[in-house]
Amino acid sequence: MESQRQKKFSRLILKEISDIFQVDKKGILGGQLVTVMDVKASPDLSVAKIYLSFMMVKDREQIFNMINERKSEIRNMLGQRIGKQVRKVPELIFYIDEVEENAARLEDILKNLHIPPAKEN
Repeated sequence: MESQRQKKFSRLILKEISDIFQVDKKGILGGQLVTVMDVKASPDLSVAKIYLSFMMVKDREQIFNMINERKSEIRNMLGQRIGKQVRKVPELIFYIDEVEENAARLEDILKNLHIPPAKEN
């Protein structure tokens, strides 16, 4: 279970990474819309697991690889934003969050599922 400190730190990281991706002055995302869905901080706050959603992205693997290739640049930008609030900028680990995509797929399956009406006695 996450402590209050971890939750507060995670919210800070989520907000700042979202802002970095939204502004994206350096073209990290290639103009694609990427949403930060969740952030989980380790107990010692040295690692931040960042879950990203690529709902409207055509080639999410390519964008995900671009983000990972420029991870140190993203961490540096994060450090410039939160450097005075934290002792150490955490290591960033990015994950593809597939919860929304799985829900959309399941919804499509349910829409296309033809269940005959129940027979009345």
